[in-house]
Amino acid sequence: MRRIAILAVAACHCVGHGAATPVSRETTLYVATSGDDRAAGTMGAPLATLARARDVARSLHVKDVVVRGGTYFLAAPLVLSREDSGLSINASPNERVVLSGGVRITGLAQSEVNGRRTWATVVPDVKEGRWWFRELFVNGQRRARTRIPKEGYFHPAELPDVNPSGSFGKDSSWLEGQKRFRFAPGDLNGSWTNLGDVEVVALHFWIDSRMPIASVDDKERLVTFTRASGFRLTEKFEATPLARYYVENVAEALDTPGQWYLNRATGVLTYLPRPGEELATTTEIIAPRLAQLVRLEDVDHVRLRGLELRHAESNRGRSEIGALQAAVDVGGAISASGARDSTFEDLTIANVGSWGIQLGAGCERDRIVRCDIGDLGAGGIRIGEEKLGGADADHDAITDCHIHDGGHIYRSAVGVWIGQSAGNLIAHNHVHDFDYSGISVGWTWGYKASGAKENVIEKNHVHDVGRGVLSDLAGIYTLGPSPGTVIRNNVIHDVSDHAYGGWGIYFDEGTTGVVAERNVVFRTQSGGFFQNYGEHNVVANNVFALSREGQLVRGEEVGSISFERNIVYFREGELLAWNWTSDGFAFDRNVYWNASGREPAFAGATLADWRRRGMDLHSIIADPLFVDPEHGDFSLRAGSPARGVGFEPIDVRDVGPRR
Repeated sequence: MRRIAILAVAACHCVGHGAATPVSRETTLYVATSGDDRAAGTMGAPLATLARARDVARSLHVKDVVVRGGTYFLAAPLVLSREDSGLSINASPNERVVLSGGVRITGLAQSEVNGRRTWATVVPDVKEGRWWFRELFVNGQRRARTRIPKEGYFHPAELPDVNPSGSFGKDSSWLEGQKRFRFAPGDLNGSWTNLGDVEVVALHFWIDSRMPIASVDDKERLVTFTRASGFRLTEKFEATPLARYYVENVAEALDTPGQWYLNRATGVLTYLPRPGEELATTTEIIAPRLAQLVRLEDVDHVRLRGLELRHAESNRGRSEIGALQAAVDVGGAISASGARDSTFEDLTIANVGSWGIQLGAGCERDRIVRCDIGDLGAGGIRIGEEKLGGADADHDAITDCHIHDGGHIYRSAVGVWIGQSAGNLIAHNHVHDFDYSGISVGWTWGYKASGAKENVIEKNHVHDVGRGVLSDLAGIYTLGPSPGTVIRNNVIHDVSDHAYGGWGIYFDEGTTGVVAERNVVFRTQSGGFFQNYGEHNVVANNVFALSREGQLVRGEEVGSISFERNIVYFREGELLAWNWTSDGFAFDRNVYWNASGREPAFAGATLADWRRRGMDLHSIIADPLFVDPEHGDFSLRAGSPARGVGFEPIDVRDVGPRR
């Protein structure tokens, strides 16, 4: 009898809150919006929060948590650490589970601003300086802060603190940021309400700079910022013209339905509703408070499945400038360090001001599968670190994901970024609608040591990147040595830039040891393929079609490349653009066709002259007989001469997410 009593006490394991939780190790814990954190965690008596479920699971060694449908507003990020290894957190089947890092905005009342009907309320924590936000979501949709100009951009009239004679690549003057500039008449106004709340967003080269205003001198037309821009405020390699910029969070600009303004001094939030929106029927207005929703630290075999994560604010405050490239110093709504063999499956991540998922130092063999990641302040998924060494993130996989609609705050963000990281698989994803690149691999400039190697980028559909906003970008971008990296069977199209450099596949500074094969690249602005400089790269059996300015482009520094069994099809622009005068490359067994009827020129020479340099000895100028190139069908019709040079047809039917 004494032994039976001991077992009964063990089964009634007390876990705090003064309540006994009679759950055995073999059972599942349940969480519901109607639950109680003092309950047992059974299906009939669920817990109320994931934090409590995690603690109970630790105590009872339970490894399965099921979350019932509803919205859960997190008071703090859910942190999973070593003692949570093996834990699986799943949405209940066929139920929508939302984890929100936001706060419902209440107390809105009808008001009038600038002669327009508005809704307004005082947000006490903003007024008292404990909270500040630059995002707002109405009925699940992102709403924009006020913006001047409404469309297009302003340009600085003068940069009074720099010598304008320097040019990109000749010296380092382009790296110098500006803390002030002279503006054109009427663009800025020193009498704007609460001037310290106003941000200038400058777009230059491949970066964006967010600069809060410190002062405006209307007489001298000088605006001064609380911090300097990232680069010199120019937008081309030469020191002319000056960068574009726009202005956010101006009270006097609240005149467009769907916009809002936040006054930090008074705490007043004012929203100008869209037609059809009424206070009585608008179900939800949410502002994000948490910068992070879930954090994994030194943990193994964790699984998150079927959850929606929404309403995360950027982790960067007003005192920091935007990143100098790819928004790599912005955090993630889900952030992991030292996470191993963990799975993020069937997640939806949206309405966030940061990256969707960040796999940082020490993350190995993690899988991100069938996730929908969109409406992002920054980018989709980050793998690895900027600096080489330490606990690198290696051998992770991103498959069958939809990654889209990024850069709402940090315009230079990309869909997928791989830093100093090796052995990763990026496959069968759909990546689109970013203002910079689609997929970026490597983070070493030049030929210095790099941790990016043996990465496989395959069967991804990448399109509508650049969007005419930034410059020097690509559908797939590589940087520095990446031996063993393969880019294959991807479809890349509709890549556009603002000033220069909208490429399909871009081998940037020092790219080495990369193979690009069996890709279909079309409708790019500057070129289907560009190698700035690099060594021992292979480009084979690809289609490069219908670029507007150049088809194949080579930078100014010597680098080696093998270009064989490709089809280059175009109507306008040069076949070979920029620098093809130096040696270090090998071309052969390619098909070239100018559909406009003009004979292709080979770096200003005829094919015969080009062959005297040893190039394209077995290549042909012939129509490859694509099925429908104007509508993106680059399969070959019967009798295509491309087969005669060894070109193998590219099957793109399984590109993108698999069902």
